[in-house]
Amino acid sequence: MGRTKTREGDGRLAEPCQRGGCNVRLFIVYSHTMIWVIGSTGMLGAEFSRLLQKNKIQFAGTSSDVDARDYKALKAFAEKFERENYISAHKKGEAGRIQWIVNCSAYTAVEKAQSDKAAAQALNVDAARNIARVAREIGAKLIHISTDYVFDGKASSPYKESDAKSPLGVYGQTKSDGEDEIQKTMTQYFILRTSWLYGFGRPNFVYTMAKLMNSKEEIKVVNDQRGSPTFAADLAEAILDIIKICDKAGTNIFSKETVPYGVYHFTDAGETTWFDFAVEIQRLLKKRKLLSNECKVLPCTTAEFGAKVERPAYSVLDKEKICKALKIKIPKWQDSLDRFIKDSGFSIPQ
Repeated sequence: MGRTKTREGDGRLAEPCQRGGCNVRLFIVYSHTMIWVIGSTGMLGAEFSRLLQKNKIQFAGTSSDVDARDYKALKAFAEKFERENYISAHKKGEAGRIQWIVNCSAYTAVEKAQSDKAAAQALNVDAARNIARVAREIGAKLIHISTDYVFDGKASSPYKESDAKSPLGVYGQTKSDGEDEIQKTMTQYFILRTSWLYGFGRPNFVYTMAKLMNSKEEIKVVNDQRGSPTFAADLAEAILDIIKICDKAGTNIFSKETVPYGVYHFTDAGETTWFDFAVEIQRLLKKRKLLSNECKVLPCTTAEFGAKVERPAYSVLDKEKICKALKIKIPKWQDSLDRFIKDSGFSIPQ
């Protein structure tokens, strides 16, 4: 079971955005921002929580201890948190109320979802509706993480936010339905679609490939699906950028900078196949002298691989909208992968 965690800012920070290409100087009194991170022990949630702690921004993190599938549990937590923190926070000049909810929780087991539709529905649809309802009722803004799987992958150019959704399986359908529930429930939301997410602390493609490459003589990787790998740390910073810009616009009457609510795409820049992604992983692992085994990485088709669930053949997301809104340059996926593998926290699973 997870724990509820709270971090407090010191109210003295005022600093520029540090993401590459950002030319917007963001002066924020961080102690006046309180963020509730739902799914704070997952890969993205944990990464975002670390980022908030690093920036001394107040946040409350919940996971299985507050069941997002249960509206009453969510509402009770929000009310209790604000009731217990409001008076003491007000005396210290800090935020006693929740201004933002960032929903990093989801049912992400694509193949298992086909036979466990009820669980996927509960986490991806019902929970999304509950969170949006609570956010609206307490006056908080919502950032919700969605997926490239809302599209069928039949396109030949990057998907725009305005393109019609057409999910292939239960996972994609429930994530799509979750988006719809949020849009029907509230107006102050950001839905961020991402793809091919990897990062620290949880199973993902990079860890899987690294482990196989260190133990197998030969592996086959699908070469007919294209997408954009995304480092969880990059997505976490994009989430924080949105919060910073919105908070600045809300507290500075002279500011013309704002981020319109709605649906956005965020992945790392560029596109590749799973096979070429794996080849780059192996190259970087060898460069860091992390492999003790010679493994052949061979391409194969989706049909040859024998996938149980149809997946989008092309799921590259267009990011022009979020680049213009945030005024940032998105890192190339190869550069982000290199940062991940050379980080001191990276190790090959045993």
